[in-house]
Amino acid sequence: MANTKVGIVGIGFIGSDHLHRLTKTIANVDVTAVCDIIPGKAQKELDRQGLKAKDYHDYHDLVDDPNVDVVVCTASNEAHHEIVMAALQAGKFTFCEKPLALDAKDCMEIIKEEEKYGHRMLQVGFMRHYAPEYVQMKQMIDNDVIGKPLMMDERHYNQTQPEEYDSSRSIIETAIHEIDLDHWLLGEDYKNIRVLPVKKTRAVQNDQIQDPMIVMMETTSGINIYLQVFVRCQYGYDIKCDVIGEKGVLELPTVPQVAVRKDAEYSTAILTDWKARFESAYDIEFRDFMNHVSVKESPIGPSAWDGYIAAVTADAALKSLADNGKVEELDFPKTPDFYTEK
Repeated sequence: MANTKVGIVGIGFIGSDHLHRLTKTIANVDVTAVCDIIPGKAQKELDRQGLKAKDYHDYHDLVDDPNVDVVVCTASNEAHHEIVMAALQAGKFTFCEKPLALDAKDCMEIIKEEEKYGHRMLQVGFMRHYAPEYVQMKQMIDNDVIGKPLMMDERHYNQTQPEEYDSSRSIIETAIHEIDLDHWLLGEDYKNIRVLPVKKTRAVQNDQIQDPMIVMMETTSGINIYLQVFVRCQYGYDIKCDVIGEKGVLELPTVPQVAVRKDAEYSTAILTDWKARFESAYDIEFRDFMNHVSVKESPIGPSAWDGYIAAVTADAALKSLADNGKVEELDFPKTPDFYTEK
């Protein structure tokens, strides 16, 4: 069987990482084309990695290239909607990094386009669905190991982000991981959400930026979720997820590190790179996606509907933040059969 030919739009931090993954880690894949809005950037990365591929300056040319079977969108968030729409309209299987689009309206437009095919064409890059520790956690929740979940306690700390990483990006790019993940883990829609501003870190000089923040969500059955989001944390990349149930607690394990006993101290390292934290999840995610689309089967990972649910919730979170922590009620339509049928 011939290798699946992939085109990548957006060769930035995550795009270059996926370029390496698809050429060096995932079998039976050829990256035949790349594209970036900054002239010369994609070619520079190809040269750095010792790769050869067609370097397009316009993503439309990449999407329309008959030598591209699958489009991977890792462009800037504001470009996701137009690139995904172009890829779907060209009949190409598509992988889009999160978020699917900047708001729920654009996500719904993508859903309507995908539904025209009668089967799934798209997967959204919520890679935590593939992280072994989260998969085990979901299995334990589904198997009633801790009884009914009552609440969740989470942390998403990232090391110093640049000044332009504003409060909206803290929701749309950072907190959206937990927004999607908790919906998947618990299997419930959200009833409401609120975002509380707290005392700012001195790393923020802009009065319009809030960091850190607290995101509080309630599911339809009354499960309460407490999430701390801090994107300018000074000590490292730190992820926490505790699910508290009637009979016990599920605790996400800390990434194993070699412990050091020295100078009357006992210490372990804390990761500083989110890519390293979820490297295996990214690998498993792309292996699963490519295994399906390479034989013209629909992908089975996070769907456009998952992207829509996350976007609706994120839209409400941004409203709450703008209104100084007001509770925003949420009401989702029934999941279309299109996204429940296997």
